[in-house]
Amino acid sequence: MDADDLKTIETQRQALLGQLNSAEAALRTGLHTHGFGSTAREHMERARAHIQEAYIAINETNRARTVEQLVNDLIRVQQVMDAAKRGKSQHI
Repeated sequence: MDADDLKTIETQRQALLGQLNSAEAALRTGLHTHGFGSTAREHMERARAHIQEAYIAINETNRARTVEQLVNDLIRVQQVMDAAKRGKSQHI
């Protein structure tokens, strides 16, 4: 690869990172919008997690999780949060 190819790849990488930042900002704003229910919020939260993981995949190739790993991790986190909520409501 010559210098021009590397410059083109870096330009494309920076453009993509900018698009990911814009998408994450839009989702963050959407998370503060009320009236659409918990399902919409959960999808936005998951989409935000995928965007963050894509950012890692672009910047740190060897550190990114696969989509399946990310989804499994998100499911485990949700299960822990649900269990904590159940435990908290039982103590009230």
